Amino acid sequence: MTKVIRWGMIGCGAVTEVKSGPGFYKARNSMLYGVTNQTYEKAVDYAKRHGVCKVYLNIDEMIADGKIDAIYIATPPGANKEYALKCAEAKIPCYIEKPVAMNYHEHLEMMQAFEKTDTKAFAAYYRRGHERFKKARELLKAGAIGDIRFVHLSLYRQANENEKQNQSWRVQPLISGGGIFLDVGVHQLDIMDFLIGKISDVKSFSKNSGGFYEPEDTISAAFVFENDVQMTADWCFVAGISKDEIEIVGSLGRMTLSCFGTDSIVVETLNGKEEFSLEKPEHVQQPLIQTIVDELNGEGECPSTLKTALHTAWVCEKIYQF
Repeated sequence: MTKVIRWGMIGCGAVTEVKSGPGFYKARNSMLYGVTNQTYEKAVDYAKRHGVCKVYLNIDEMIADGKIDAIYIATPPGANKEYALKCAEAKIPCYIEKPVAMNYHEHLEMMQAFEKTDTKAFAAYYRRGHERFKKARELLKAGAIGDIRFVHLSLYRQANENEKQNQSWRVQPLISGGGIFLDVGVHQLDIMDFLIGKISDVKSFSKNSGGFYEPEDTISAAFVFENDVQMTADWCFVAGISKDEIEIVGSLGRMTLSCFGTDSIVVETLNGKEEFSLEKPEHVQQPLIQTIVDELNGEGECPSTLKTALHTAWVCEKIYQF
């Protein structure tokens, strides 16, 4: 019988305001029942503004309540392992923000902990739930550009003031596990896994060009997929202008789309150009949250689990072995 999944949420940061939080109480058969945060007052404020029933002092109180069906961990990577292991031990299904862990080995340990207690665990690679990426995958599988020859990823932008002043958690390796790449580049790598397949080999180079913070701000890498497709990629977070593009070249043409934008999917062949425009969800995590709720109710399957996300963690580990 279908039930309403009561969610507990750990962390009330910016990502939970629009991207994820409302998705838990707007998805079918789902409600955001309780929240907790390192600063209790922030959790109280969040609960008032979002109509959440309960505020907990900490995760232990949340778990002990017995009214929570699943927990969303919305904290930086440095805190994820501690919370995830507690959920696994308590046999409470978990949805974890990306990057899931500080490194591949932590991610593996977390995944194995959930497997040991036969508890479901999911990763917030929410683009797998978006119609535009499902459409891109459908077009590729249908041979819209023929056999895939190679892929190129480009992502660059200016540094923002928080990063320049070393105030963003993304540029603090003890919290983030690396640099900005580890927070945003992982989305591109995961969607490549979804669209093209698994990466089997990686070569990379990196440097700190801007000097604003400790970790790298510029990475170039080359990849080979298990299906022999090749890919190159460039990331720079201290550039003068911005670009976000995925270019997939095939034997009959090419496809272009962005990872983070709302632009159309463009397919170009000798027969002309086609554009496919699909709207971005208001709450970008809601479609994936819906798949999790459905799976917990035995009515579907979520495409983003700790197991699917583990390979992206492995690729990042290879990239960070500069």
